[in-house]
Amino acid sequence: MDWLRQLPIGQYVDDGEVGRDGGGSWLKRLDPRVKLVWTVAFLVTPILAGPLWRLALVGLLVLVTAVCGLPWRLWRQSLPLLLALALLVGLLSALLPAGGGAPASLQRPPGELRLVPGSPGAPAPSRAGLSWELVRWGPVMAGPLELGPLVVTRRSAELGINGATLLFTVIHSANLLLLSTPPEELVWSISWWLGPLKALGWPVERLGFTLLLSLRFLPLVQEELQNLLRSIATRAVSLRRLGWKASLGLVLAVGERLLANVLLRSEQGAEALMARGGMWLPPDRLHQPAATPTLASLVAVLALVGLLALRWKVGAL
Repeated sequence: MDWLRQLPIGQYVDDGEVGRDGGGSWLKRLDPRVKLVWTVAFLVTPILAGPLWRLALVGLLVLVTAVCGLPWRLWRQSLPLLLALALLVGLLSALLPAGGGAPASLQRPPGELRLVPGSPGAPAPSRAGLSWELVRWGPVMAGPLELGPLVVTRRSAELGINGATLLFTVIHSANLLLLSTPPEELVWSISWWLGPLKALGWPVERLGFTLLLSLRFLPLVQEELQNLLRSIATRAVSLRRLGWKASLGLVLAVGERLLANVLLRSEQGAEALMARGGMWLPPDRLHQPAATPTLASLVAVLALVGLLALRWKVGAL
Protein backbone atom coordinates (compact mmCIF):
# COMPACT_ATOMS: atom_id res chain seq x y z
CA MET A 1 0.00 0.00 0.00
CA ASP A 2 3.02 2.31 -0.10
CA TRP A 3 2.04 3.68 -3.48
CA LEU A 4 3.64 7.08 -2.79
CA ARG A 5 7.03 5.51 -3.52
CA GLN A 6 5.79 3.12 -6.19
CA LEU A 7 3.76 5.72 -8.09
CA PRO A 8 5.22 9.20 -7.49
CA ILE A 9 3.04 11.86 -9.08
CA GLY A 10 4.16 15.47 -8.94
CA GLN A 11 7.00 14.77 -6.47
CA TYR A 12 10.70 15.31 -6.91
CA VAL A 13 12.65 12.04 -6.76
CA ASP A 14 16.15 12.44 -5.40
CA ASP A 15 19.08 10.35 -6.64
CA GLY A 16 19.41 8.80 -3.20
CA GLU A 17 15.78 7.59 -3.32
CA VAL A 18 15.77 5.98 -6.73
CA GLY A 19 18.57 3.49 -6.11
CA ARG A 20 21.65 2.63 -8.09
CA ASP A 21 19.92 2.83 -11.49
CA GLY A 22 18.65 6.38 -10.93
CA GLY A 23 21.92 8.33 -10.82
CA GLY A 24 23.32 10.37 -13.64
CA SER A 25 20.09 11.67 -15.15
CA TRP A 26 20.92 14.44 -17.60
CA LEU A 27 17.41 15.83 -17.17
CA LYS A 28 18.18 16.79 -13.58
CA ARG A 29 21.32 18.65 -14.64
CA LEU A 30 19.41 20.96 -16.95
CA ASP A 31 18.86 24.55 -15.93
CA PRO A 32 15.41 24.79 -14.28
CA ARG A 33 14.60 27.86 -16.38
CA VAL A 34 15.16 25.83 -19.56
CA LYS A 35 12.99 22.97 -18.30
CA LEU A 36 10.23 25.39 -17.40
CA VAL A 37 10.28 26.94 -20.88
CA TRP A 38 10.22 23.47 -22.47
CA THR A 39 7.17 22.57 -20.37
CA VAL A 40 5.43 25.78 -21.40
CA ALA A 41 6.24 24.95 -25.03
CA PHE A 42 4.60 21.53 -24.65
CA LEU A 43 1.52 23.23 -23.22
CA VAL A 44 1.27 26.14 -25.68
CA THR A 45 2.38 24.80 -29.07
CA PRO A 46 -0.61 22.37 -29.44
CA ILE A 47 -2.92 25.40 -29.60
CA LEU A 48 -4.24 25.74 -33.17
CA ALA A 49 -1.95 22.89 -34.25
CA GLY A 50 -2.75 20.00 -36.54
CA PRO A 51 -3.06 16.33 -35.55
CA LEU A 52 0.40 15.48 -36.88
CA TRP A 53 2.04 18.06 -34.62
CA ARG A 54 0.13 16.85 -31.58
CA LEU A 55 1.10 13.23 -32.25
CA ALA A 56 4.71 14.34 -32.77
CA LEU A 57 4.70 16.01 -29.33
CA VAL A 58 3.46 12.79 -27.74
CA GLY A 59 6.21 10.83 -29.45
CA LEU A 60 8.80 13.38 -28.35
CA LEU A 61 7.63 13.15 -24.73
CA VAL A 62 7.82 9.36 -24.80
CA LEU A 63 11.31 9.55 -26.32
CA VAL A 64 12.51 12.02 -23.67
CA THR A 65 11.06 9.77 -20.97
CA ALA A 66 12.90 6.75 -22.38
CA VAL A 67 16.32 8.45 -22.57
CA CYS A 68 16.13 10.87 -19.63
CA GLY A 69 18.03 8.53 -17.32
CA LEU A 70 15.36 8.27 -14.63
CA PRO A 71 14.62 4.72 -13.41
CA TRP A 72 11.98 2.76 -15.23
CA ARG A 73 10.10 1.94 -12.05
CA LEU A 74 8.90 5.55 -12.01
CA TRP A 75 7.08 5.02 -15.31
CA ARG A 76 6.11 1.35 -15.42
CA GLN A 77 2.80 2.06 -13.69
CA SER A 78 2.00 5.73 -14.32
CA LEU A 79 2.91 5.92 -18.02
CA PRO A 80 0.81 2.91 -19.20
CA LEU A 81 -2.16 4.14 -17.13
CA LEU A 82 -1.87 7.62 -18.62
CA LEU A 83 -1.61 6.21 -22.15
CA ALA A 84 -4.65 4.02 -21.56
CA LEU A 85 -6.63 6.99 -20.21
CA ALA A 86 -5.63 9.14 -23.20
CA LEU A 87 -6.60 6.38 -25.65
CA LEU A 88 -9.94 5.91 -23.90
CA VAL A 89 -10.69 9.64 -24.08
CA GLY A 90 -9.64 9.69 -27.74
CA LEU A 91 -11.82 6.70 -28.66
CA LEU A 92 -14.86 8.15 -26.90
CA SER A 93 -14.34 11.50 -28.62
CA ALA A 94 -13.97 9.82 -32.01
CA LEU A 95 -16.94 7.46 -31.68
CA LEU A 96 -19.44 9.80 -30.09
CA PRO A 97 -21.26 12.23 -32.41
CA ALA A 98 -19.11 15.27 -33.08
CA GLY A 99 -22.10 17.54 -33.65
CA GLY A 100 -22.42 20.33 -36.15
CA GLY A 101 -24.14 23.56 -36.90
CA ALA A 102 -27.83 23.80 -37.64
CA PRO A 103 -28.60 23.79 -41.37
CA ALA A 104 -29.25 27.25 -42.73
CA SER A 105 -32.55 27.96 -44.43
CA LEU A 106 -32.45 28.07 -48.23
CA GLN A 107 -33.04 31.50 -49.70
CA ARG A 108 -33.16 30.20 -53.29
CA PRO A 109 -34.45 26.98 -54.83
CA PRO A 110 -31.86 24.16 -54.59
CA GLY A 111 -32.14 23.52 -58.34
CA GLU A 112 -30.47 26.83 -59.07
CA LEU A 113 -27.29 25.95 -57.16
CA ARG A 114 -24.76 24.24 -59.42
CA LEU A 115 -21.15 24.08 -58.26
CA VAL A 116 -19.93 22.05 -61.25
CA PRO A 117 -20.79 23.48 -64.67
CA GLY A 118 -22.39 20.98 -67.05
CA SER A 119 -23.04 20.81 -70.72
CA PRO A 120 -25.90 22.87 -72.19
CA GLY A 121 -29.21 21.10 -71.82
CA ALA A 122 -27.92 18.56 -69.27
CA PRO A 123 -30.05 17.98 -66.15
CA ALA A 124 -28.92 19.48 -62.86
CA PRO A 125 -26.65 17.20 -60.78
CA SER A 126 -28.34 15.41 -57.91
CA ARG A 127 -25.34 15.90 -55.60
CA ALA A 128 -22.80 18.71 -55.55
CA GLY A 129 -19.31 18.32 -54.10
CA LEU A 130 -17.37 15.30 -52.86
CA SER A 131 -17.88 13.26 -49.72
CA TRP A 132 -15.83 14.30 -46.70
CA GLU A 133 -13.02 11.77 -46.57
CA LEU A 134 -11.53 10.57 -43.31
CA VAL A 135 -7.89 10.06 -44.41
CA ARG A 136 -6.30 11.02 -47.69
CA TRP A 137 -2.66 10.35 -48.65
CA GLY A 138 -2.18 11.09 -52.31
CA PRO A 139 -4.36 8.75 -54.38
CA VAL A 140 -5.35 6.71 -51.30
CA MET A 141 -8.58 7.97 -49.78
CA ALA A 142 -10.62 6.51 -46.93
CA GLY A 143 -14.14 7.71 -46.40
CA PRO A 144 -16.15 7.82 -43.14
CA LEU A 145 -15.71 4.69 -41.00
CA GLU A 146 -19.01 3.10 -40.02
CA LEU A 147 -19.07 0.94 -36.89
CA GLY A 148 -22.68 -0.12 -36.62
CA PRO A 149 -24.72 2.87 -35.43
CA LEU A 150 -21.50 4.88 -34.85
CA VAL A 151 -19.74 6.74 -37.64
CA VAL A 152 -16.20 8.11 -37.42
CA THR A 153 -15.84 11.16 -39.63
CA ARG A 154 -12.89 13.43 -40.16
CA ARG A 155 -14.25 15.90 -37.64
CA SER A 156 -14.72 13.30 -34.90
CA ALA A 157 -11.33 11.70 -35.66
CA GLU A 158 -9.56 15.04 -35.28
CA LEU A 159 -11.50 15.70 -32.07
CA GLY A 160 -10.40 12.34 -30.66
CA ILE A 161 -6.74 12.90 -31.58
CA ASN A 162 -6.77 16.41 -30.13
CA GLY A 163 -8.35 15.30 -26.86
CA ALA A 164 -6.09 12.29 -26.34
CA THR A 165 -2.83 14.06 -27.22
CA LEU A 166 -3.68 17.16 -25.20
CA LEU A 167 -4.49 15.10 -22.10
CA PHE A 168 -1.25 13.14 -22.35
CA THR A 169 0.90 16.19 -23.14
CA VAL A 170 -0.42 18.34 -20.31
CA ILE A 171 -0.21 15.70 -17.57
CA HIS A 172 3.04 14.00 -18.56
CA SER A 173 5.03 17.17 -19.32
CA ALA A 174 4.11 18.70 -15.96
CA ASN A 175 4.82 15.41 -14.15
CA LEU A 176 8.19 15.11 -15.87
CA LEU A 177 9.11 18.63 -14.76
CA LEU A 178 8.12 18.01 -11.14
CA LEU A 179 9.92 14.65 -10.98
CA SER A 180 13.23 16.07 -12.19
CA THR A 181 13.21 19.51 -10.52
CA PRO A 182 13.35 20.26 -6.78
CA PRO A 183 10.63 22.63 -5.59
CA GLU A 184 13.20 25.28 -4.61
CA GLU A 185 14.69 25.34 -8.10
CA LEU A 186 11.26 25.45 -9.71
CA VAL A 187 10.18 28.38 -7.54
CA TRP A 188 13.43 30.19 -8.28
CA SER A 189 13.02 29.71 -12.05
CA ILE A 190 9.44 31.00 -12.00
CA SER A 191 10.50 34.00 -9.92
CA TRP A 192 13.37 34.64 -12.35
CA TRP A 193 11.01 34.73 -15.34
CA LEU A 194 8.55 36.92 -13.43
CA GLY A 195 11.31 39.26 -12.25
CA PRO A 196 10.43 42.11 -14.66
CA LEU A 197 6.94 42.25 -13.13
CA LYS A 198 8.44 43.61 -9.91
CA ALA A 199 8.54 47.02 -11.56
CA LEU A 200 4.75 46.88 -11.88
CA GLY A 201 4.31 46.16 -8.18
CA TRP A 202 3.72 42.41 -8.42
CA PRO A 203 4.62 40.50 -5.21
CA VAL A 204 6.86 38.02 -7.02
CA GLU A 205 8.62 36.80 -3.87
CA ARG A 206 5.34 36.22 -2.06
CA LEU A 207 3.93 34.32 -5.06
CA GLY A 208 7.04 32.15 -5.25
CA PHE A 209 6.90 31.29 -1.56
CA THR A 210 3.19 30.46 -1.85
CA LEU A 211 3.96 28.12 -4.74
CA LEU A 212 6.69 26.46 -2.67
CA LEU A 213 4.26 25.86 0.18
CA SER A 214 1.77 24.35 -2.28
CA LEU A 215 4.38 21.98 -3.69
CA ARG A 216 5.42 20.96 -0.19
CA PHE A 217 1.80 20.42 0.82
CA LEU A 218 0.97 18.10 -2.09
CA PRO A 219 2.80 15.04 -0.63
CA LEU A 220 0.93 15.56 2.65
CA VAL A 221 -2.40 15.31 0.85
CA GLN A 222 -1.30 12.14 -0.92
CA GLU A 223 -0.07 10.69 2.38
CA GLU A 224 -3.42 11.34 4.05
CA LEU A 225 -5.23 9.65 1.18
CA GLN A 226 -2.88 6.69 1.34
CA ASN A 227 -3.44 6.31 5.10
CA LEU A 228 -7.22 6.29 4.61
CA LEU A 229 -7.01 3.71 1.84
CA ARG A 230 -4.69 1.59 3.96
CA SER A 231 -7.15 1.72 6.86
CA ILE A 232 -9.96 0.50 4.60
CA ALA A 233 -7.80 -2.29 3.18
CA THR A 234 -6.76 -3.38 6.69
CA ARG A 235 -10.40 -3.79 7.73
CA ALA A 236 -11.08 -5.89 4.60
CA VAL A 237 -14.12 -3.85 3.64
CA SER A 238 -16.05 -5.40 0.74
CA LEU A 239 -18.03 -2.82 -1.22
CA ARG A 240 -19.96 -5.57 -3.01
CA ARG A 241 -21.36 -6.92 0.24
CA LEU A 242 -22.21 -3.47 1.56
CA GLY A 243 -24.47 -2.53 -1.34
CA TRP A 244 -24.50 0.69 -3.27
CA LYS A 245 -26.08 2.80 -0.50
CA ALA A 246 -23.60 1.73 2.16
CA SER A 247 -20.72 1.98 -0.33
CA LEU A 248 -21.74 5.52 -1.22
CA GLY A 249 -21.90 6.40 2.46
CA LEU A 250 -18.45 4.93 3.00
CA VAL A 251 -17.01 6.95 0.12
CA LEU A 252 -18.56 10.14 1.48
CA ALA A 253 -17.24 9.39 4.96
CA VAL A 254 -13.72 8.84 3.60
CA GLY A 255 -13.94 12.08 1.62
CA GLU A 256 -15.11 13.97 4.70
CA ARG A 257 -12.28 12.52 6.79
CA LEU A 258 -9.75 13.36 4.06
CA LEU A 259 -10.94 16.96 3.94
CA ALA A 260 -10.79 17.24 7.74
CA ASN A 261 -7.26 15.81 7.86
CA VAL A 262 -6.06 18.08 5.06
CA LEU A 263 -7.49 21.16 6.78
CA LEU A 264 -5.83 20.06 10.03
CA ARG A 265 -2.48 19.68 8.27
CA SER A 266 -2.82 23.11 6.68
CA GLU A 267 -3.68 24.67 10.04
CA GLN A 268 -0.65 23.06 11.64
CA GLY A 269 1.56 24.34 8.81
CA ALA A 270 0.18 27.86 9.21
CA GLU A 271 0.80 27.78 12.95
CA ALA A 272 4.36 26.57 12.41
CA LEU A 273 4.96 29.38 9.91
CA MET A 274 3.54 32.01 12.25
CA ALA A 275 5.64 30.67 15.13
CA ARG A 276 8.74 31.39 13.03
CA GLY A 277 7.71 34.97 12.47
CA GLY A 278 5.63 34.52 9.33
CA MET A 279 8.52 35.60 7.11
CA TRP A 280 9.08 34.13 3.67
CA LEU A 281 12.47 33.63 2.10
CA PRO A 282 13.31 35.25 -1.25
CA PRO A 283 13.92 32.84 -4.13
CA ASP A 284 17.60 33.77 -4.32
CA ARG A 285 18.12 32.22 -0.88
CA LEU A 286 16.29 29.04 -1.85
CA HIS A 287 18.45 28.22 -4.86
CA GLN A 288 21.80 29.47 -6.15
CA PRO A 289 22.14 29.00 -9.94
CA ALA A 290 25.32 27.76 -11.54
CA ALA A 291 27.84 30.37 -12.66
CA THR A 292 28.03 29.02 -16.22
CA PRO A 293 25.35 27.06 -18.07
CA THR A 294 26.06 23.41 -18.76
CA LEU A 295 26.42 21.91 -22.21
CA ALA A 296 23.14 20.06 -21.81
CA SER A 297 21.32 23.34 -21.11
CA LEU A 298 22.80 24.97 -24.23
CA VAL A 299 21.77 21.97 -26.35
CA ALA A 300 18.28 22.12 -24.85
CA VAL A 301 17.98 25.82 -25.75
CA LEU A 302 19.02 25.13 -29.36
CA ALA A 303 16.57 22.21 -29.55
CA LEU A 304 13.82 24.48 -28.22
CA VAL A 305 14.53 27.04 -30.94
CA GLY A 306 14.34 24.26 -33.53
CA LEU A 307 11.03 23.04 -32.06
CA LEU A 308 9.50 26.51 -32.30
CA ALA A 309 10.75 26.88 -35.88
CA LEU A 310 9.16 23.55 -36.84
CA ARG A 311 5.92 24.59 -35.17
CA TRP A 312 5.89 27.79 -37.25
CA LYS A 313 6.54 25.93 -40.51
CA VAL A 314 4.75 22.58 -40.30
CA GLY A 315 2.67 22.58 -37.13
CA ALA A 316 -0.23 24.74 -38.24
CA LEU A 317 -3.65 23.41 -39.12
